Amino acid sequence: MKGMKIIIVLVFITVMGMSIALAAQEASVDTGKALFNDPKLGTSGKTCNTCHVNGKGLEKAGNRADLTNTINGCITMPLKGTALDAKSIEMQSLALYIKSIGDKTPAAKKKAPVGC
Repeated sequence: MKGMKIIIVLVFITVMGMSIALAAQEASVDTGKALFNDPKLGTSGKTCNTCHVNGKGLEKAGNRADLTNTINGCITMPLKGTALDAKSIEMQSLALYIKSIGDKTPAAKKKAPVGC
């Protein structure tokens, strides 16, 4: 009986430790970039970067209201992966990375005035 109590306490401590470790993780642009380049996001051997090299073509995607659905569409179709939960750290990180791509787009240059 005493051995069983010890096992229960050890399992409880392990589960609590794992929960604390997961809660300590936060979504980040760096994590999103790593996932963007990770072939394990799907089963096709491709990455997000395969189609969108260095984020090309995604400069305005961060403004989409349905960004998480769009990301999951790419994960489930071309990458042949499993959709991510919209609230997961992985999805939030991918969204942050894609939004950061648009943030790096230089503002449109103003044309010099003509005439005068």
